[in-house]
Amino acid sequence: MNSNQGRLISLDVFRGITIAAMVLVNNPGTWSAIYGPLKHAEWHGITPTDYIFPFFLFIVGVAIPIALDKRIEEGITRDVYKKILTRSAAIFASGLAISALPLFVINETAIPWPLKWLAALSIIAALYFLYLRKFRIAFALVAAWTLIVFGYYFAGWEVTAYNVGTMRIPGVLQRIAVCYLIVSLIYLHTGWKHQTAIGIALLLIYWLLMTKVPVPGCEITTIDDRACNLAAFLDRVILGYDHMWKAGKVFDPEGILSTLPAIATTISGVLTGKWLRRSDEGRVTSDEKSVATRRIGNAGVEAEERISSENNNGGTRDEVISESPVGADPSEGSGTQLSSLVARHSSLEKATGLFFFGTLLLAIGWAWSLVFPLNKSLWTSSYTVYTSGLALLTLGVCYFLIDIKGYKRWAKPFVIFGVNALALFVFSGITARLLGIIKVGGPEGKEISLQQWIFQNLFLTWAEPINASLAYAIAFILFWLFLMWLLYRRRIFIKL
Repeated sequence: MNSNQGRLISLDVFRGITIAAMVLVNNPGTWSAIYGPLKHAEWHGITPTDYIFPFFLFIVGVAIPIALDKRIEEGITRDVYKKILTRSAAIFASGLAISALPLFVINETAIPWPLKWLAALSIIAALYFLYLRKFRIAFALVAAWTLIVFGYYFAGWEVTAYNVGTMRIPGVLQRIAVCYLIVSLIYLHTGWKHQTAIGIALLLIYWLLMTKVPVPGCEITTIDDRACNLAAFLDRVILGYDHMWKAGKVFDPEGILSTLPAIATTISGVLTGKWLRRSDEGRVTSDEKSVATRRIGNAGVEAEERISSENNNGGTRDEVISESPVGADPSEGSGTQLSSLVARHSSLEKATGLFFFGTLLLAIGWAWSLVFPLNKSLWTSSYTVYTSGLALLTLGVCYFLIDIKGYKRWAKPFVIFGVNALALFVFSGITARLLGIIKVGGPEGKEISLQQWIFQNLFLTWAEPINASLAYAIAFILFWLFLMWLLYRRRIFIKL
């Protein structure tokens, strides 16, 4: 933990890397020209892009012990449940907001365009101030939206409302909300052994359901078929085609049944968070403490001998102390030195654990994939174990470099992203949607989206399509880095 802020800086960095990667792969210049690693696997298989979402759920899990342990120690009250439920609902609603805002169809609404865009920006800004809990400002902005939209509607202007009947209900934030809710409740009432058992059980049950339960209307039930598998069937029956991901047609990658293994992903993060929060001194044996004490004592003897020698040769005590192996006066603060060495020993033990279990899960996931393929869209059990292993290894690298070795300067941009990950995801998603909605004049008088115009005129003019597409995505994320830096500089951290 960072002693000054009580935060695990490596977790902020890991979160920042993950959310930056998510925004990058979601916003190419054109979907027709993308480098392979920046695309999802077509069905079975895995690419670096497929690591991103399970990494984020893993991070959500790691943060749960950090957020709830103190509340558990103080006693689980009704307020704890209220906080969990409220946060889950807010995250779920944020996912819906990305699709629904500005709550009317811009291109089918006849309000004069300056006022139409004023209304759209007002309702989006209201969401921002709602996150900041500045309710008066948010209410005023909602009132402005209401005045414009309903004023013109009752005056006889055509206003096309957003059709909630075709709203996609599942989504990235929606799955995060559900997993956070369920896993938080599990964490409140179970220990790590029960949590491990629940995670394993979910993976085995999902494996059996997906491979043994026949799907009505299909001659062969198989996960090789996008339609004839149980997860896709339940999505079509329960959600209906209107509320599923339109590009999936017959399945939703954030569907109902596949949330079971996603919960297991989050549990793997919880177990990791608990491992990292172990008491430093409580996990070190008396023999290890004795070794540390002897190291301090030997360092002190060596330093005193050098001091005596240097004094005989005209040297000063301070000059010798500054070169002491433990970095302090050997005659003072031995308790502090012991605590420092014990803490460092514990941190190295934690990092070793992250690498060991990460490698183990990676191997188990790969072996499982031979009979139950890696598949992000179905969130197969092998995919869950494999990506949890990768997440452990990635967090292990961040933890070792940042929290143990202290190499932090390179990670600053990712800290900026990580502390406002929700704001980045929500508002970059809304921005991308608006850029696709706004129409401008294109070649031969045809209307094209503002996003297409920017890509064609600012990027495609100097690079091949695939490189121009990547350059657009990088420029998009750098633009958001600047905006997130403004929030970070003013110490504005949006949390739910």
